[in-house]
Amino acid sequence: MTEISAAMVKQLRDATSAGMMDCKRALQETAGDYDAAVLLLREKGMASAAKRADRETTEGVVLTRVDGSTAAIAAVGCETEPVSKNDDFRAFADAVLSTVFDDGDSGDLEEQRVDLTARLGENIQVVGSKRLTASDGEVFATYVHPPANKVGVIVLGKGPVDAARQLAMHISFSKPTYTDRDEVPADLVATEREILSKQPDVESKPADIREKIVDGMINKKFFAESVLKEQAWIHDAGLTVSKALADAGFELVDYAWYSVG
Repeated sequence: MTEISAAMVKQLRDATSAGMMDCKRALQETAGDYDAAVLLLREKGMASAAKRADRETTEGVVLTRVDGSTAAIAAVGCETEPVSKNDDFRAFADAVLSTVFDDGDSGDLEEQRVDLTARLGENIQVVGSKRLTASDGEVFATYVHPPANKVGVIVLGKGPVDAARQLAMHISFSKPTYTDRDEVPADLVATEREILSKQPDVESKPADIREKIVDGMINKKFFAESVLKEQAWIHDAGLTVSKALADAGFELVDYAWYSVG
């Protein structure tokens, strides 16, 4: 059997960041062949990453970047808080953000993600990312909710930057599913109507007024919770988002929000 020295193990560990015992076993299995050991560790890392892929990522970080007419947001998830603060994890999250900012997506980092998953022993996932581009006269605002930085927003629009930032804060709190009512799928609305119509306090009412009751509930509960422009403005609950933005002279062009956990 080929003798595996401590120096050989250290060289492999420095190159792959794998555990000392994993490096020693890989060298033993490959009779001390460095390149073959690297390949073996990578294959095992990919296999372990695949096994972890179904684990829930309840921690992580959301990052944003704005430079000139371009902005980007990226959310990277992990399983535990200590890993979310790990230097290698943070470096990967930074790389995702930079790649999205430069290229529009993070597809080229899949190999790094798999390697990081193997080294840290946790499921690491790019939860979401988006790049936005501003035209003349448009402004950006970003907001990442402290201290955990697990929810982040980018807003793009026309008008006062203060209004854009207030809107970003609102979105981080309310997490809308749709921007306008006409974006909501008709079958989803129909399903919601059916659910509401079967509520005891609705079924107990006379048949001729049940539909009006359901209409009111759809507007006040379903649309007002899921549609951004119909949500109550967190800075003044007496206003809807649509009314607040109109009063501020701000026109929403686009936005993106992501959260981890």
